[in-house]
Amino acid sequence: MNMKHPVIIQGGMGIAVSDWKLAKTVSQTGQLGVVSGTAINSVLVRRLQDGDKEGHVRRALRAFPSQEIAEQILASYFIEGGKEPMKPYKRPAMFGIQSPKALLQLNVAAAFVEVFLAKEGHNNPVGINVLEKVLLPNLSCLYGALLAGVDYVIMGAGIPREIPGALDLLSKSKAASLKVTVDGAVSGEETITTFDPAEVMNGVLPQNLKRPYFFPIVSSSILAANLKKKATGEINGFIVESPLAGGHNAPPRGPMKLDEKGEPIYGPRDVVDLKEMAELGLPFWMAGSYATPEKLAEVQAQGAHGIQVGTLFAFSQESGLTPDVRSEVISRIANNDVPPQGLIFTDPLSSPTGFPFKAVRLGKTIADQETYEKRKRICDLGYLRHAYKKEDGTIGQRCPAEPVEDYVKKGGLREETVGRKCLCNALMADIGMPQVQAGGEIEQPLLTAGDDLNLLGRILKPGQLSYSATEVITYLLS
Repeated sequence: MNMKHPVIIQGGMGIAVSDWKLAKTVSQTGQLGVVSGTAINSVLVRRLQDGDKEGHVRRALRAFPSQEIAEQILASYFIEGGKEPMKPYKRPAMFGIQSPKALLQLNVAAAFVEVFLAKEGHNNPVGINVLEKVLLPNLSCLYGALLAGVDYVIMGAGIPREIPGALDLLSKSKAASLKVTVDGAVSGEETITTFDPAEVMNGVLPQNLKRPYFFPIVSSSILAANLKKKATGEINGFIVESPLAGGHNAPPRGPMKLDEKGEPIYGPRDVVDLKEMAELGLPFWMAGSYATPEKLAEVQAQGAHGIQVGTLFAFSQESGLTPDVRSEVISRIANNDVPPQGLIFTDPLSSPTGFPFKAVRLGKTIADQETYEKRKRICDLGYLRHAYKKEDGTIGQRCPAEPVEDYVKKGGLREETVGRKCLCNALMADIGMPQVQAGGEIEQPLLTAGDDLNLLGRILKPGQLSYSATEVITYLLS
């Protein structure tokens, strides 16, 4: 592939905040629109159970290489006219080291649908973002994206050393594997998860798929240099993310210390040296509070190709956030109705991954610990579960946000559950697909955003309480 890389990369915000509509809008401007691959199978089945009112999902499924698989998915999940509001969503199975074939097929199709819709009707590149920490769905998700002709793969929340080699294999429809970290495993023991298109795709195997560009998200030039040297295949560029970015942040280098507000303290060691990044000889984009024309010019002068921007796109009309959540945040900023401690809290505990996670302080969401404590703990989506070795030598999975006694029974430490929150269910609620749990309890949202949230005022025209993704691009390039 020989194309000039875009200057602006739209951040791939999960779950489905960066949906196909947002990515398509950004790509059509000539910049890089990115869909989120996180929990994409759950997004697909809930769209189908909500009736797929505009028919987009079904149109994309008609283009899927295996119509047998597409028809099985529709038969399992599609509800004409949509489910009743207080009925729970039917959930797919959870991913395991060896996931059921039907689940892998669903995930391939879901990623295909998202990328297909983002690429439909134009010839500009589209990317997909996945998380190293959500490892088990990644190979099937990436294969689905490749089937739809994805142009870029962006990956954060960990060190994705094995992904470049996996992309090389998947682009030839060959089996690919990833090592799974297992708590309690002894040195030399290896646990592998494998995805084989030949087994999953019922004999429908397109050959010579385009191998997309691969950009890992890094927090230091040292990590970037290490990945460039030790990855299993070619790395084509880097996203360099500062602790001011939304979602998951890399922990501070050195021991975790908290300030008086309870947020992680980042120091000089966490500042990325742009000169060292430029010396690696690969294009790189700066992310995490770089979303102004001035900062774009500044980092380009220091060797960066451009910037990745998430938060400003997250609150645009095209994003997957529900309109009421979006408008509440925008009206607060427009009216300067911001709590004294600020709208953003970098929570060192909430994410089951152990990475700091940025939450927006809005009264009715579970960013507020008191609100969250009233929620009955449940782990029914399982994307952030960790593998652990059981006493009998087999591999199980547990999540520090699941019911405390369940976690302890599985050998987890009680203190690891303190402050942990079910991000899987909360992020599904952010996009208007909250699960209705037993007893009619509806899952509440937990909104994440970067420090660029304060810049929304620079895009809003006087008297406006909404803006488009195209307006963000115009502002950044002004």
